[in-house]
Amino acid sequence: MAAAKKAVLGPLVGAVDQGTSSTRFLVFNSKTAELLSHHQVEIKQEFPREGWVEQDPKEILMSVYECIEKTCEKLEQLNIDISNIKAIGVSNQRETTVVWDKITGEPLYNAVVWLDLRTQTTVENLTKRMPGNNFIKSKTGLPLSTYFSAVKVRWLLDNVKKVQRAVEEDRALFGTIDSWLIWCLTGGINGGVHCTDVTNASRTMLFNIHSLEWDKELCEFFEIPMKILPNVRSSSEIYGLMKAGALEGVPISGCLGDQSAALVGQMCFRDGQAKNTYGTGCFLLCNTGRKCVFSEHGLLTTVAYKLGRDKPVYYALEGSVAIAGAVIRWLRDNLGIINSSDEIEKLAKEVGTSYGCYFVPAFSGLYAPYWEPSARGIICGLTQFTNKCHIAFAALEAVCFQTREILDAMNRDCGIPLSHLQVDGGMTSNKILMQLQADILYIPVVKPSMPETTALGAAMAAGAAEGVGVWSLEPDDLSAVTVERFEPQINAEESEIRFSTWKKAVMKSMGWVTAESSESGIP
Repeated sequence: MAAAKKAVLGPLVGAVDQGTSSTRFLVFNSKTAELLSHHQVEIKQEFPREGWVEQDPKEILMSVYECIEKTCEKLEQLNIDISNIKAIGVSNQRETTVVWDKITGEPLYNAVVWLDLRTQTTVENLTKRMPGNNFIKSKTGLPLSTYFSAVKVRWLLDNVKKVQRAVEEDRALFGTIDSWLIWCLTGGINGGVHCTDVTNASRTMLFNIHSLEWDKELCEFFEIPMKILPNVRSSSEIYGLMKAGALEGVPISGCLGDQSAALVGQMCFRDGQAKNTYGTGCFLLCNTGRKCVFSEHGLLTTVAYKLGRDKPVYYALEGSVAIAGAVIRWLRDNLGIINSSDEIEKLAKEVGTSYGCYFVPAFSGLYAPYWEPSARGIICGLTQFTNKCHIAFAALEAVCFQTREILDAMNRDCGIPLSHLQVDGGMTSNKILMQLQADILYIPVVKPSMPETTALGAAMAAGAAEGVGVWSLEPDDLSAVTVERFEPQINAEESEIRFSTWKKAVMKSMGWVTAESSESGIP
């Protein structure tokens, strides 16, 4: 029997979406933005001490290879020719820090994850010797915080002998996850390309968001040698070619930090357009166009994207929440009240209320708008009547309340309140969460029917790159997106009462200081 003829779909683009809790590889049709196939692998997180969060960089890399391989197999089964994949984009969890040996290709320590709090003492010591309050923020748009890469690198240099020695012997390379992956995928020790893009660089606390270069003064302040830093490129250009596997020879030509990728994937290209992504954390970004807007209300100023070497840079205001989907994982892995993440919706639906129970999931301190690393999680308002369903509901409400706080800050900074909220990310499949969010914000919540906007953004950047040119980003050429809308269903007064009660719980969480500092050297 003759082999079935392979489907001809025109140029395809792949996207690696390396998140905090999982890795995915997705393949899109560049003409219709349709998702054709994907594969996902969960990533282990290690918690060696209280407040420490690590991942194995080699496990992350192997998960990328596995996802690419499995997706290509699925495409073959669908009779889709993988030789039509013309480019690959990379989107990644930001700030997570890897230092590796360029001679052996081996990581010199586990990846220190963005959520990690071990650098609290490092931050306190640096704060004391900072030359003026605005020194870091005016250059980077960021507050001095455990969240960003510079203090993680500083900790590694101070505490890990292998890292110190490799730096002295000129063998060390630093990068966020995008840099580690691109270096490995383009050959590693055999000519791998050591680069990052402007969006990821803007999350290190070492990058000047005005000049778009590594900042000598910042590197001197953190005492980080500039020779270990990757080359900074635009978010859409050919960085190098895949050197192994089913897609060998395909250009890697898009790179965006996950939240910037979601902004692109949601097509928020105009000044004032915003999106909120519900992943491990929650991230609200508002495009501020070609101007840096500095927040008066605890938000970050960050690079949104630069879609080509000769294209202008766009900026965004960002509200960052550390714990969103991570609270569901915690209920599953630590408390065992659910066996899988999607059970949370069923539990919450059973009761339809938290019955006065409030949850502040400050597992990694509080990010925007407080920036309080010593805050700790709280569940309060418990009675004998409270059961796991109420706690599940309170956990979902907590995600919505945290979004409300950063949306309020965004509205105050921008002066024009958002009329609706565009959302994406894994948690948006939870209808109770989406309805709660509309109720608590008291504006409609709008969700695209294809929720993989982070991967879509990376694919768009890769497909649009010079030398690839299979994806047009012209407004008239962008595919119309079908959406689901959630309208507020409670009255504004009830929404306000629930929110103000939750704010009281937040104040309690900030008064909570543990006896042990979360930083100490390695034994």
